[in-house]
Amino acid sequence: MLSKLISNINPSVTLGISAKAKSLKKQGKPIINLSVGEPDFNTPENIKTKAKDAIEANQTRYTQADGIPELKTAIAQRLKKDDKVDYQPNQIIVSPGAKASIFLALAAIVNPGDEIIIPTPFWVSYPEQVKLVGGNPIYLKTTPERHFLIDPPALQSLISPRTRAILLNNPCNPTGAAYDIEHLMEILNICTRHNLYIVADEIYSKIVFDGFKFVRCAGLSQQIYDRTITIDGVSKAYAMTGWRIGYAAGPQEIIAGMKSFQEHLTSNPCSIAQYAALEAFSGDQRNVAAFTEKFQERRDVLHGELLRIPGIRCTKPKGTFYIFPDISEYFDTSDGQRTIRNSIDLADYLLDTAQVATVPGDGFGAERFLRLSFAASLENLNAAVRQIGTALGALGKM
Repeated sequence: MLSKLISNINPSVTLGISAKAKSLKKQGKPIINLSVGEPDFNTPENIKTKAKDAIEANQTRYTQADGIPELKTAIAQRLKKDDKVDYQPNQIIVSPGAKASIFLALAAIVNPGDEIIIPTPFWVSYPEQVKLVGGNPIYLKTTPERHFLIDPPALQSLISPRTRAILLNNPCNPTGAAYDIEHLMEILNICTRHNLYIVADEIYSKIVFDGFKFVRCAGLSQQIYDRTITIDGVSKAYAMTGWRIGYAAGPQEIIAGMKSFQEHLTSNPCSIAQYAALEAFSGDQRNVAAFTEKFQERRDVLHGELLRIPGIRCTKPKGTFYIFPDISEYFDTSDGQRTIRNSIDLADYLLDTAQVATVPGDGFGAERFLRLSFAASLENLNAAVRQIGTALGALGKM
């Protein structure tokens, strides 16, 4: 029998849909997969070359548990150059992905029964990670009418004596929402007045559109800096999802606690991947801008085409490579053979009928929506929207 800890954890909806899509594709089905949370670009050549060099130089042994010093220094320098945020290497830990960094941060600050505020829609792993460290997720609803941004009075109303932190994803997966400096300052000042920690998941920080100016939470004020744990990595901006390198930067005491946990969990991140990440942070950055330019072009096409489908409404994302349309007009409909009651039904229907993989909003705490990734070619995006439109057109109200 499984432990109560594991039994209370929900499986990842995104990974589950992606696995089903891959299985159907192996069976020969022409599935267009818009469920995946990774760039469709290859890791840049200069980064791959440095990884090969590391292998040839036999840099294949254990490293320091919190990452090689050169990589931590490169991360600090990149944060200073791009974001004007000062961290020392002893304030940085390198982990096997940003997901691991978030979990370690929560483990370092959360006691059993502590409340962690999570804005909805949320990335699917946030509530489960909070539960794994003994905390209680407290959900703060955002709406498309407010561009999926936190309403400061709503945040204030949720804070209790048990509130320990807020988990803030900026730009946001799944909505693509991003905060300007004034709004960010307003909500984070509320957090610091209540001595809350800010776990700032900024993994999509480089993928923003239309000249939007991304601002790191830790760069807003000394008070906010002192309460912020910055989370980022190489997966999204550098097309390195499989390399599994993320990092956290924050108060030295918390980073030291995270290091102690990681020593007993993974020993250290992969040595070869660390040398590849060193090149990512310290080498040529032109690929980051080129990837983002492509994502913006795809966003514009996908957003425009989705709005042509009757009954679909969606905001235009400011960042990430996701779009989050409201598809609730198609609830309580049928094609004569199957009934659509919710986002899970609709995602299954589109996978089977339109042969397009999407992710139901239910997994993100937002039942009325689907998440579509535009980390795909324009040809596939256009074909996907045509097939979705045809499948939805076959549904009628019950």
